[in-house]
Amino acid sequence: MSNTKSKTLVIRNGTLIDGSGAPAAANTAVVIQGNRISSVGELPGDVNLEDTGKVEVIDATGHWIMPGLIDGHCHLSFGMPAVQGYASARGTVNPGFSALRAARNAQIILRSGVTSISIPGGTWFIEVGLRDAINAGIIEGPRIYTAGRFIVTYGSIGDYEPSWVGTPEHTLGILANNVSDMITEVRRQTKHGVDFIKLADSTWGDTQTIAKEEMAAVVVEAHRRNARISIHSRGAGSTKAAAEAGVDWIMHADLATEGELYAVAEAGVRIMPTMTFLFEALEVGKEKGRSDEELDIIKRNADGAVTVLQTARSLGVKVMCGTDTGNSPVMPYGVLHAHEAEIMVKFGGYTPMEAITACTKDNAYSVGKEGDLGVIEAGKLADVLILDADPLEDIRVLQGGKHLSSVIKDGRQVDLRAQPEDETLFALS
Repeated sequence: MSNTKSKTLVIRNGTLIDGSGAPAAANTAVVIQGNRISSVGELPGDVNLEDTGKVEVIDATGHWIMPGLIDGHCHLSFGMPAVQGYASARGTVNPGFSALRAARNAQIILRSGVTSISIPGGTWFIEVGLRDAINAGIIEGPRIYTAGRFIVTYGSIGDYEPSWVGTPEHTLGILANNVSDMITEVRRQTKHGVDFIKLADSTWGDTQTIAKEEMAAVVVEAHRRNARISIHSRGAGSTKAAAEAGVDWIMHADLATEGELYAVAEAGVRIMPTMTFLFEALEVGKEKGRSDEELDIIKRNADGAVTVLQTARSLGVKVMCGTDTGNSPVMPYGVLHAHEAEIMVKFGGYTPMEAITACTKDNAYSVGKEGDLGVIEAGKLADVLILDADPLEDIRVLQGGKHLSSVIKDGRQVDLRAQPEDETLFALS
């Protein structure tokens, strides 16, 4: 990163989209000291722009300034997309290789304008270690808020092996077929430093694999140990059960009925539709080896997710943005992290400003930083993007980092020229 934390960083001019939902406005000066924003508006009298030894200035004339993006659903150690010449087995059987690859992918993500990610599931405790290494300054990457392996029952997503094989450490889920085992796993994962717990129901929502009473018990134990809890729930009753059990947010909810979403609204629970994966799978899934039968299921869920997005908006359910990057061969790193915003605008009736707020201020909840991140305001953490095109005119300019002039994370500029090797390393098939 290019500037030291001892220097004051000042962003002059340009158009400010502060992430709060307020209208865009002409920027005078955003002043950053250390890893926080110290002022927004008129330049403080004690900041001398001529003192280049203490002050670094970015002139954003003709550019747009906004908070760093947050991807609320991103996986780093699942081993997808696969690497050419390296075998992976639903993740990878080599934790060292997986950890190094995850670190590399984190750098790609950061340089696409995503300064924070929420990771609802990984193998071993790789993301916990990566989070700590980034926080310690050993490597660079986005701010990480992470779960451990999914807690699953027989028939849940992640339970792919025969019962006599179980769920080895390199797989996505860990079996817990009763409340006692689930609570033990919550205790094990929190001991090893996870930020939140991830429950996982069935893959496509056709059946409910976790009972409401089991969900409620896990919620109580997770909250007692100061960890939040989310759930992979695509429908079939699990969404309503999860809301009533008190989970903190629900991922997907594709098949939820209006009645189920009403229960979500009543409980004040957030949802994260994660439609980017569904749309991308429909776009390129055939060439990546998905069967016609599976694509039919994905089409059903994508159609349901559009209805859910619209219904959630009408009911006042808070919607957060996540992509499921890294979950499959169709989800490469650094490419799709801002596509959820386009989907919200195109299919959900959201304005570009509302979509930006969902990816910044509202998504701060998914990384445990609500009220401290996602808004350019005095006192907040200094994660800032500078763009050469207007995302309010075309929300797609946020995609793939193509319009980034600067990425600032924790008050320090990221060297965009030091881009890791491009995606040609990966076999996206």
